Amino acid sequence: MVIREEIEIRAPMSVVWRVFARMEDWRDWNTVCRNCCYLEGDRMATGTCFQFEIAPLFVALKIRPQIVHCVPEHEVTWQGGRFGIRAAHTFRFTEVEGGVRLASKEVFRGPLMVFGRLLGVPRRLHGLTREMLRGIKAHAEACAA
Repeated sequence: MVIREEIEIRAPMSVVWRVFARMEDWRDWNTVCRNCCYLEGDRMATGTCFQFEIAPLFVALKIRPQIVHCVPEHEVTWQGGRFGIRAAHTFRFTEVEGGVRLASKEVFRGPLMVFGRLLGVPRRLHGLTREMLRGIKAHAEACAA
């Protein structure tokens, strides 16, 4: 299963990146990933492990991904797994006239995805991705104003 979404943000790249990369400030704008904290490392960088809670259905799940690729102001990919499902989430930052286009791509694999589809998890995860991107947009644009 693949979930794609993108949003245009009317703010400079440096502001958008700062909002995204400062995980310690996610509580100020991120309503999707709650209780974020670093487990290994202390910044958005390749090799950093972190933890957050997400509620794709009725209960919150603790997720512990590792950043496997990070080029500041360009691209970040983290990977992790839980309950037999492996996921990779990539964010791409592209400068456009008037701001930044932020693209998100999530890839999920595993035998339990069949049950997830039956429960409507893909639709819910897509909604959470949209919500997260809107949060980044609103916060970055407010910071840039």
